Amino acid sequence: MDARDQLKILGGKAAEIITEEEFLRKLERSVRTRIPLSIKLGLDPTAPDLHLGHTVVIQKLRQFQELGHKVIFLIGDFTGMIGDPSGKSETRKSLTAEEVKANAETYRRQIFKILDPEKTLIDFNSRWMNQMNAQGLIEIAAKSTVARMLERDDFKKRYEEGRPISIHEFLYPLIQGYDSVMLHADVELGGTDQKFNLLVGRDLQRHYGQEPQVILTTPILEGTDGVQKMSKSLGNYIGIDEPPTQILGKIMSIPDFLIFRYFSLTTLLSSEQVEMLRHKLDEGSLHPRDAKMQLARELVGIYHSPEAAEAAATEFNRVFREKGLPRQIAEVSLNREHVEAGGIWLVHLLVLCSIAKTNSEARRLIEQGAVDVDGEMIREVGFSVPSDRGHLIKVGKKGFFRILPGKSEGQKN
Repeated sequence: MDARDQLKILGGKAAEIITEEEFLRKLERSVRTRIPLSIKLGLDPTAPDLHLGHTVVIQKLRQFQELGHKVIFLIGDFTGMIGDPSGKSETRKSLTAEEVKANAETYRRQIFKILDPEKTLIDFNSRWMNQMNAQGLIEIAAKSTVARMLERDDFKKRYEEGRPISIHEFLYPLIQGYDSVMLHADVELGGTDQKFNLLVGRDLQRHYGQEPQVILTTPILEGTDGVQKMSKSLGNYIGIDEPPTQILGKIMSIPDFLIFRYFSLTTLLSSEQVEMLRHKLDEGSLHPRDAKMQLARELVGIYHSPEAAEAAATEFNRVFREKGLPRQIAEVSLNREHVEAGGIWLVHLLVLCSIAKTNSEARRLIEQGAVDVDGEMIREVGFSVPSDRGHLIKVGKKGFFRILPGKSEGQKN
């Protein structure tokens, strides 16, 4: 394909290209020499699943792949143990090598829901970083300055506020940049929050005598709360490997103002198709609920199958429009250690059933009126669920689970 046509396709939905002139020259050279460009995307396996926020940039990587370029999906198993400081107000907790390895295996499997496995090179930055000695790391560090690092908004803000910045955090963008040197990347992709790290890659490539990579950034996708960046740690994510009914239920719960941002950034619909849907919504011929259902069907179809999308939609309508119960409800048996004085604190129950990660999160759900016990909304944080009989618990619009009777230490078998 002609270089300018490729630029038009690849520039679609991009937030920024640095620089477009360099990109066009690289594309023209690729067309002329018939040598594909090397396109790098690096993701740290800091959580066990890929979510829709990741797919915004991964779908862009797929476009490069379809145009015949060499796609490198780099799993940052070494940088993942450091923790990317981008956008963080404090030092991130480092992951263990075992946690990173387990997450990396999940990434390796899930990435092929989007990318063509026959055309994808998967690499790990531990391949070269584990071989590097202290002298090599010092040589990389010598190619930047503290002043340069403090140009980062997050570092600058933490420094001005007296918040600690660990020395190893300064190494993160340098190591990410060195990955580009080792891979001889022509183009690196990343979210807009990665811009500083990607620029460091350009700087390091110049230091090592390479042509600097072009940077292509994609927009950041807000999570289901409509406020913060989609993140598993914030609980506002939609995992691409989640069950179809769970994906659909989460999509149906997003704020209305996010509908077309999700359509634009996460589906395969053209901009013309998205605009047509937007027009229908604006004129009132399309209800937001129906737009969300179409969005959910699109996404379940991409990451599971059209048949799974149809089944999930049918189940959703049966449960929430017809006020039925799901055909399959998770069951939780209460053991003796869970029960106190014939009951269990609802807050503890939500954590036990993995509905909430912490007691604080469970309290918020209860205070927000998101928790029903046997059809009754519970807003009392101190509420105790009796253990002498079974209960049906509903959390928000997504979660049903059945509690089976348990016995306290004071009860007889």
